[in-house]
Amino acid sequence: MIATADIYDEHGEDLASCTTQFRDFGARKAFTGVIETLRVHHDNQLVKETLNSPGEGKVLVVDGHGSLETALMGDMIAAAAVKNGWSGVIIFGAVRDSVALGEMDLGIKALGTNPRKSAKDGVGTRGEPVTFGGVTFTPGATVWADPDGILAKRP
Repeated sequence: MIATADIYDEHGEDLASCTTQFRDFGARKAFTGVIETLRVHHDNQLVKETLNSPGEGKVLVVDGHGSLETALMGDMIAAAAVKNGWSGVIIFGAVRDSVALGEMDLGIKALGTNPRKSAKDGVGTRGEPVTFGGVTFTPGATVWADPDGILAKRP
């Protein structure tokens, strides 16, 4: 895996660099893949459904509105992501079960943690561009992530 700094040096302004400061939770600290997106708020049913489907090395980018009030992913959903071949998950929100997540071969970036469960109503949108940290994450584009940050191909 090439470091995000080296990728940026090679491609420059063709890439957008996320200014939001994320924490790393998964055992896989560097990951890349084709973007799939969700927009949810305090409801992780779509996250669960998506990560229980074939990942084929993709990265799920979840716009959780930056909320730390409820966790959008925990150890059971992350285990499904590993089993289904997802490369990583970027959550603009919170996760839970952080110790267990740290042992999983999955890239996981999130803002923080909260042990509180989220709703399971399936409210949200799938497959639309989501924007946070000055970056628009477009389904089908490529994202790169490592401890230095997150880069995405500009639309």
